[in-house]
Amino acid sequence: MTLGLAFDALLCLLILSAAGLAVCGRRLFASIAFFVTYGILIGISWLRLGAVDVALAEVAIGAGLTGVLLIGAWAAIRRRRGNDGLALDATGAMNAADEAEAGDDPVMPRPRRLVAAVACSVLAGLLAAAVAALPAEVPGLLPAVTEKLADSGVSNPVTAVLLNFRAYDTLMESIVLLMALVAVWALTPEALWGDEPGLRQHARGDGVLATFGKVLPPLGALVGAYLIWAGSDRPGGAFQGGTILAAVWLLAIMAGMARAPRQSSRFLRLALVAGPVVFLGVGLAGAAFGVFLGFSAEYAKRLILLIELALAVSIAATLALLVAGTPVARGGS
Repeated sequence: MTLGLAFDALLCLLILSAAGLAVCGRRLFASIAFFVTYGILIGISWLRLGAVDVALAEVAIGAGLTGVLLIGAWAAIRRRRGNDGLALDATGAMNAADEAEAGDDPVMPRPRRLVAAVACSVLAGLLAAAVAALPAEVPGLLPAVTEKLADSGVSNPVTAVLLNFRAYDTLMESIVLLMALVAVWALTPEALWGDEPGLRQHARGDGVLATFGKVLPPLGALVGAYLIWAGSDRPGGAFQGGTILAAVWLLAIMAGMARAPRQSSRFLRLALVAGPVVFLGVGLAGAAFGVFLGFSAEYAKRLILLIELALAVSIAATLALLVAGTPVARGGS
C-alpha cells in the first residue's frame, strides 16, 4: 500500500467517523463541532481530487459559515433556556448547577430516531449502489470544456463553467442566497424592523478578540480581493472571496471595531442586490445580441470580472447578515 492510498483510506475513515458523531451525538454543541470537522475533512478530500475551487468553497461555506450559523442557533437555544429560568453567564453558558438541571440536549424519541436511521441507511445504500453502477472510465465534461475554454474569456475551467457555459445556474444560486436572507429578515419583530441585526457586540479592548479584530481584517480583505481577481485564471472567485470578506467583516463587528448596518440602510440594500442585478443586466445585454448570458470572446473576461466583483460584494453582505440574523431587543438577550 502506497503512502497516498494509506492517507486516503485514513481520510475516508475520519470522514465517516466525524459524520457519525455529528449525527449520533447527544450534545448539540458536540454535534456541531463534529459537523465543522466533517466539513474540513470533506474540503481536504476535494483537494485530494484536485478540485481546489470546490475545496475552498466547502471549507469556507460548508464548514466555516454553516458552523457559525449552527453555533448561533445553539446559543439562541441556550439564551431561551436562560429566559425560562436557567442562569446564564455573560457568554451564554450555564453554571454547573443549572447545567445539571437542564440535563442533556433534547433528542428525538427512540421510534423517530429508529425511523430516521432506517431512512438514512436506505438512502446511503441507494447512493452507494448508484456510485458502484457508474462506468469505470468516463470522459466527463473536461474535453468539452477544454475545447471551448479559449472562447470563454478565462483560463480557469471552473470559472468558465460557472460564469459562461452554465451561467444561468450561478445566477439562480445568487438569487436563492438573497431570498434566504429575505426569509430570515421576515422573522424580524415588527417593533425592531429596520434596526441593526444581531446582538450588540462588546469586546475588551486588550482582549484576544479585539486584537484579532484589528489585525486580521486588513489581511483578510487583501486575501478576499485576491481570490476574486484570481478566479478567472486560477482557483478562486466570487463565492470564495466573498465568504472571506464576510468573515473579516463579522470579525470586525464582533471585536467592536464596526457596527452592523441597519436593515433600513439604502447602501446595504444596494450591496445585497448588486450581484444579481449586474449578472442579470449583463445577461439581458447578451440577449439583445442573440444569446441570454452569452458573452462575446472579445469582452468575455471583462464582463466576467465585472460580474464576479458585484457578486462578491453581494455574497459578502448576504452571508454576514445571515449570520447576524434579525435585530434583537437591546434591553436584554
